[in-house]
Amino acid sequence: MRRIRQVLQLHFGVRASARVIARSVGAGRSTVQDYLARAAAAGLVWPLPAALTDEELEQLLFPSVGSKSGARRYVEPDWSALVREMKRPGVNLSILFEEYQGSHPDGYYRYSRFCELFRAFEQRLSPTMRQSHVAGDKVFVDYSGKKVPIVDPLTGEVQMAEIFVVATRVGWFFACSDTG
Repeated sequence: MRRIRQVLQLHFGVRASARVIARSVGAGRSTVQDYLARAAAAGLVWPLPAALTDEELEQLLFPSVGSKSGARRYVEPDWSALVREMKRPGVNLSILFEEYQGSHPDGYYRYSRFCELFRAFEQRLSPTMRQSHVAGDKVFVDYSGKKVPIVDPLTGEVQMAEIFVVATRVGWFFACSDTG
């Protein structure tokens, strides 16, 4: 605030240019011009009233506008936790929205906006893990979390088999493992 008071004194008292004021107070010319434009918008003249405190001067020059630009209207869920939840089997956005709606009964996003914000968050995540390796050197195996029924054609016995996904440099394929 001391620097702003100096800028105003040099501008109104000495009638110095913005370039001269900038050199004098050690600020950029555009900063000085911004201060002067804000002072003109606030209707300030020199000398400033003696009762004007630094806090009041700051409020006059830098009024806070209602809500921040880009600020959300309602309480948002923890998007990273929702991304982790979506990886669990049987979980979808509809279920997550119902939980969000239940935890914020007085104010919450509607389903379409909830999905839009979730997708926007998801797009900011890096979905890839780049790895360099020689063809045939490595094989990646992952359990899919699903089971499929396999029926013995002779006895009619049903056994559940777990599904594994295997990826190599040359392609990918599915594998089943009998759990019984």
